[in-house]
Amino acid sequence: MEKSICTYGLIPVRSEASERAEMVTQLLFGDTFDILERRTDWCKIRQHDDCYEGWINSNLLLKLSAKEVESWMCGKKWIVPSPFIKLVSEPDKTTHLISGGSAIFFNGEDTNCFTIGNKEFYLSGNSSPLKPAGSIADIAMAYMNAPYLWGGRSFYGIDCSGFTQVVFKVAGLQLPRDASQQVELGSIINFVEEAALGDLAFFDNEEGNITHVGICLGKGDIIHASGRVRVDKLDHQGIYNDESRTYTHKLRVIKRII
Repeated sequence: MEKSICTYGLIPVRSEASERAEMVTQLLFGDTFDILERRTDWCKIRQHDDCYEGWINSNLLLKLSAKEVESWMCGKKWIVPSPFIKLVSEPDKTTHLISGGSAIFFNGEDTNCFTIGNKEFYLSGNSSPLKPAGSIADIAMAYMNAPYLWGGRSFYGIDCSGFTQVVFKVAGLQLPRDASQQVELGSIINFVEEAALGDLAFFDNEEGNITHVGICLGKGDIIHASGRVRVDKLDHQGIYNDESRTYTHKLRVIKRII
């Protein structure tokens, strides 16, 4: 099966082969995927990390050999810890902004360069693969005020489960894409007072479907993407928004993932 690597900061993945179709998720730089089907100007893909499927514009597809993709997939990756960093590509000296959670396989342990296809990229600015990512709280708080975007996985727009997925990916743990899938992981925390940093809190709608997820910060606080990435209070009823003085999400369960 043909495979490739995302070489753009973001590639929208849509529910159908149309620019007007719903964006269900995004590929981040360095994500690898299978090409399941081809149509005029469109490719149906399956992402390797979370098995999510959808359609991308074929103009954004880089043709690579199976050996190149396999080498990238098997290599030890550096996961970009900050919300975004800058890359420069050679030989055209084009600048690329890539998002937190992007994966990079360097040419060597003591270099900031890597190669995909016929292009060589290198880190620009103060970014360094030697700099530690920090705690779950540090990673999550770096996304404060990022706008909510259905299907988004970046600082420029992110949804609730995209937020938890990217934060945990930077921390070294791969989560499924959707909140309804993430809730299947981990062990149940019986009392909200026992929620600790890194626990995931899940919320349901009137039909009982899981529709929202956030990351517990401890001491009754939760960080989540709702309108924007924000910190609110969490209790046994759900998320309480001090600004509107209302409960915005009804708590279903808290799970310990790490």
